Amino acid sequence: MDSTSLKELLAEYDELEQALADPSVHGDQNRARKLGRRYAELTPTVKTLRELESAREDLATAREFAGEDESFAAEASALAERIPALEARLTELLLPRDPHDASDLLLEIKSGEGGDESALFAGDLLRMYLRYAERHGWQAEVLDGTDTELGGYKDVTVAIKSRTATADGVWSRLKFEGGVHRVQRVPATESQGRIHTSAAGVLVYPDVEDVEVEIDEKDLRVDVFRSSGKGGQSVNTTDSAVRITHLPTGIVVSCQNERSQLQNRTRAMQVLRARLVAMAEEEAAKQAADNRRSQVRTVDRSERVRTYNFPENRISDHRVNYKAYNLDQVMNGELDGVLDALAAADREERLAAHQTG
Repeated sequence: MDSTSLKELLAEYDELEQALADPSVHGDQNRARKLGRRYAELTPTVKTLRELESAREDLATAREFAGEDESFAAEASALAERIPALEARLTELLLPRDPHDASDLLLEIKSGEGGDESALFAGDLLRMYLRYAERHGWQAEVLDGTDTELGGYKDVTVAIKSRTATADGVWSRLKFEGGVHRVQRVPATESQGRIHTSAAGVLVYPDVEDVEVEIDEKDLRVDVFRSSGKGGQSVNTTDSAVRITHLPTGIVVSCQNERSQLQNRTRAMQVLRARLVAMAEEEAAKQAADNRRSQVRTVDRSERVRTYNFPENRISDHRVNYKAYNLDQVMNGELDGVLDALAAADREERLAAHQTG
């Protein structure tokens, strides 16, 4: 980034700082949240840039007086070693970011091959993500789900939101979770103690409440039905659950966890909006011959991104050759190890693309 662009970035940061200090801005919570996220996104870059500029000025001064005082010579040597690290950090921060990194997230888990065991594993994955959200102080809410008699899920949709505006939001941490997750263990339904392999699929979408998405009401078919409990047992005497079908794309979303039909429709539209944006972005990526990772849409256990091996207490992420023997902790929500490995690989990939480009 050239000096003119850096000046524009600093000017934008100052404008955001002034805006967020204006009480009237906070009267519009959506606008304040959007500005707060952008401010949080720019803060590490601006902080590093200012540290670098200060270090360069201090180095020039230290070198000027180094001949008169040995302490300046020592300071100059320390600054000369520090500046390259700051420059490298700034380069990394200025790399093109995923535009949704500060966003919240919608996550779907679907059982696949493996029958009841797959549904049970889908339920285990849901609890893993809910516990991870709890550890980070995020708000997680199950929007819809089809559960089974044994306590698993055929499919379930959950919204995960950060309670504060940050540059690295929920999406930045969980965006690589999409794909097929394979489990190897002795199922609860197995009387012979044999290890089985099954799979569940995870789909992730950035929550795009602040993005304009044109949805024509004529393109929607809205069905209402009664909410159900385990095994399909009705738990609601009114038709409050909502199923929305987007006719042009065939996308179907449903929500039954809210008390009223209006609330369920609002939640279902939120999920539909996110899925339409994800679909549009994937199509644009294909047209641009982008190398973005694509999520696996079919839950085939041979097409896996991660394996959970319970007998060996091992978790393996096959995209980055990550392996650790703390599966019990991972299933309790301690996902940071594998997520850090995925984020580091993504940074290295973007940096390599920047250097070759």
